[in-house]
Amino acid sequence: MPKVAFYTLGCRLNFAESSDLMRRFSESGYEIVDFEEAADLYVVNTCTVTAMAEKKCRQIIHQAHRLNAEAKIAVVGCFSELRPGEVSALEGVDFVLGTGNKHLLFDYIRKGGTISGNEEALQAEKARFVASYSTVGRTRSFFKVQDGCNNFCSYCAIPYARGRSRSATVEDSLRTARKIASAGIKEIVLTGVNIGDFGRGLGQSFFDLLKGLETIAVERIRIGSVEPDLLSDEIISLVASSSKLMPHFHIPLQAGSDKVLKDMKRHYTRAFYAGRVEAIRRLIPDAFIACDVIAGFPTETDGDFEDACRFMDGLDLSALHVFSYSHRKEAIASRLETVYASGVKAERSARLHALSDDKKRAFYARFEGRLMKVLWESDTQNGLMFGYTPNYLKVSSGYDEKKVNSVADVRLENLRKDRHKDWCFEGNPEDGNPDC
Repeated sequence: MPKVAFYTLGCRLNFAESSDLMRRFSESGYEIVDFEEAADLYVVNTCTVTAMAEKKCRQIIHQAHRLNAEAKIAVVGCFSELRPGEVSALEGVDFVLGTGNKHLLFDYIRKGGTISGNEEALQAEKARFVASYSTVGRTRSFFKVQDGCNNFCSYCAIPYARGRSRSATVEDSLRTARKIASAGIKEIVLTGVNIGDFGRGLGQSFFDLLKGLETIAVERIRIGSVEPDLLSDEIISLVASSSKLMPHFHIPLQAGSDKVLKDMKRHYTRAFYAGRVEAIRRLIPDAFIACDVIAGFPTETDGDFEDACRFMDGLDLSALHVFSYSHRKEAIASRLETVYASGVKAERSARLHALSDDKKRAFYARFEGRLMKVLWESDTQNGLMFGYTPNYLKVSSGYDEKKVNSVADVRLENLRKDRHKDWCFEGNPEDGNPDC
């Protein structure tokens, strides 16, 4: 039986797509093995969101070649979509597919590196939406409901790598969701490049999808990142009234300065963003609200940054996801002059990380001593297992295999940092005093 190993970089979308590829290979007689093992084929699903992500892709490809110089290496995804020549030139690489046709990888390899069909048909295939979902761990599934983006923010290369926004219909999406639920998975996490844009061109909306998903026999549905201008009042109200839609929002901000937001070609002001946060807090006071923010956009002056920090400090956010700006040659911002000195970007990133840590600890502290429902996951570290509350508080307990993929009432006690320097509650104090 031939062996295939997968390595996935980047976003949840990539993990969903890799999982689909794994199922196809497994159903076709391949044994799926760990990436560190000797395999006949290595598949690297790549990311191009930053220069560091591309560097990591190259390192993993080199690692695969070192593990078995005789093995075939297939590189798929965003990096190979934008830099196919560079990827093809890397030692050991045999197959290169981009984002639009990575789902054809098995057929591509089976046919020796070709996909039949004329160019027009192949381009149509790349523009087609292909749903995918993960089942690794069998507790939570990342469900791809949308792909591509039409926004073309000035810092971002993803629309060039992923193409224009597209999705399946609500009906087709619900069929896939039922298949996921039938596998015994307790939580579905909706993912995509811009999931709030679901239904574009189909006369449907993301709200329609959420309404439909409430009928699926699954305990939890968690919404991925939604652009602030696509997070409508009706979506917030639906989450507030739902027992299945989790009170967890991830709303990209990217900059806390209106001037920088305009330079980024974002579609809202910071006042509008603050209004979305306030709307959630009014209806769902305990919701976890996270935002993305970019440190060191080229036109961000010291004054812009200080103004942005004051703005974010005043928002009732639960956490910040901080990214350092990275030049993407496809993006407009790569042609902008940088207005700050060397080293400033790292300093800004550190300050934003510190602000996020303060906000996350303060948010967690509000729930210490509370009894909340925790979905226990299968991962184990040093005798501990971990789970999450509906509003995404991390909880640890002594490992018990019988608890995996179950939801239980847990008292949240003894807030501290875990070994990944993330905040964590102890959720099983009667079993001793585990060090989370």
